[in-house]
Amino acid sequence: MQLLQSNNLNATENGGVVYYSFPAIDAIPFVRHGFSTRIGGVSGGIYESMNLSYSRGDEKNAVDENFRRFCNAICVNVEDVVVSAQEHHTVIYNVTRQDRGRGIMREKGYSDIDGLITDQPGVVLCTQYADCVPLFFADPMRRVVGTAHAGWKGTAARIGKLMVERMCSDYGCKPENIIAGIGPSIGFCCFEVDTPVYKIFEAMEEADSTCFNHKNINNQVVKYHVDLWEINRRILINAGLAPEKITLTDLCTRCHPDVFWSHRANGDERGGLAGFIGMY
Repeated sequence: MQLLQSNNLNATENGGVVYYSFPAIDAIPFVRHGFSTRIGGVSGGIYESMNLSYSRGDEKNAVDENFRRFCNAICVNVEDVVVSAQEHHTVIYNVTRQDRGRGIMREKGYSDIDGLITDQPGVVLCTQYADCVPLFFADPMRRVVGTAHAGWKGTAARIGKLMVERMCSDYGCKPENIIAGIGPSIGFCCFEVDTPVYKIFEAMEEADSTCFNHKNINNQVVKYHVDLWEINRRILINAGLAPEKITLTDLCTRCHPDVFWSHRANGDERGGLAGFIGMY
């Protein structure tokens, strides 16, 4: 199998499981992380093969095995995983070791959680995707990690900035020490919106004309393309992160539906991706 290569991310195959990671976070010896693909699982039919979503209609036993295989591939324990409960909002949850297993081994017991942070080793944070932007955070000085789901609503609400603020207020992090990654998701090439959504992004201080393309039909603008990657990067810079400590993906999920699950490409007949990060 030939891996889809990235200029900015590491592509890894381990035990048949393919995943992507950020070189700057890979360099932190006590942090383990990865972003899934649809390759290396046991699901069948429309979920073939690495589906990491329990809410799409796939068999639970298959999703359980997919989680186990993926965790083995990135060298974490599946029993330590805590899964978010995403609603496209900006609620951030402080995870402890008592939360391990929520969303896999037991019921989540919470709702409306789009960001997870922790300073405790032996905890693996997991957020889920199918085009939305995954944000990864690691502070090697304070030993804090986090991950956030930035759909267009979360991006517009600056969930990345809120994550940085919570890492600083709750765990004593300093923005200049935080390493961040913006993971595989729908790119500028494919994220097409109508006028009301475009107007929301146009009003953001982080966006300028370079973040938009207009699609014209019969000399009328009918759709807009928005660069979620760059807007999220600028949000993180405005939150105090050093530009050189932010890694930007170059892999669009919509462009590569054979490698990634994409809502825009696959519609409702699909599985789900996931981003994982934890400390050991």
